[in-house]
Amino acid sequence: MVNIVKPNGITMNPAKLIEKAKTSSFYLWLLNWSLDRMIPFNRPHGFRVIEIGDYHLRTRLPYKTKNLNHLKGLHACALATITEITGGFIFVTRLDPKKYRIILKKLEVDYLYQGKTDAFGEFRITEAWMNEHVIHPLQSAESVEVVSEVKISDSLGNQLTSGRATWQIKDWAKVKTQS
Repeated sequence: MVNIVKPNGITMNPAKLIEKAKTSSFYLWLLNWSLDRMIPFNRPHGFRVIEIGDYHLRTRLPYKTKNLNHLKGLHACALATITEITGGFIFVTRLDPKKYRIILKKLEVDYLYQGKTDAFGEFRITEAWMNEHVIHPLQSAESVEVVSEVKISDSLGNQLTSGRATWQIKDWAKVKTQS
C-alpha cells in the first residue's frame, strides 16, 4: 500500500492507520479523510467507514443530494457502490496487496426498499472463514472467488438491499499480463 500523507504533512503507513482506526475516532476520521483522497471518484458521495474491526466493516451512505435519484430516494448506483466498498475492504486490508491481486468480478444487488434516510452497510466474516475460503485454497489453487454478502439498511431499520460482490483473489506470482 502507498503511504498516506496526513493533513499536517506527516506520512503514515496505511496498515497502521487502519489498525488505529479500530479504536480511535480520530484515526477513523483520518482513514475516511485518506479514502476521500485515494479514491476521488467516491469523494462527492460522502461514503464513510463508521466501524472497523479485524473481520468486519460498517459503512454509511449519507442521504444527500449527490446520492439521490429522481424520486428523492437513495440512488441504485450509490447503494451498489457502498455494497462494493463494504464487501471488499476486509479483503484489501487483511491480505497483503503486494502478494495478492484482488479484483471485483461481479456485483449483484437486490433492491428491496426505497432509502429515504442515511443507509448503513455491514460485512462480517471470521478468521476461520478467511482461512477456509481464501488462505488455504490459495495454497493449491491459482485463484479463488469469494462472495461478500452485504445487507444495507436505513436508519429506521428497513433493509434496503441485499448485495453480493464476487471477488477474485490471486497470488501476483500467478497473474499473467501478456498472452
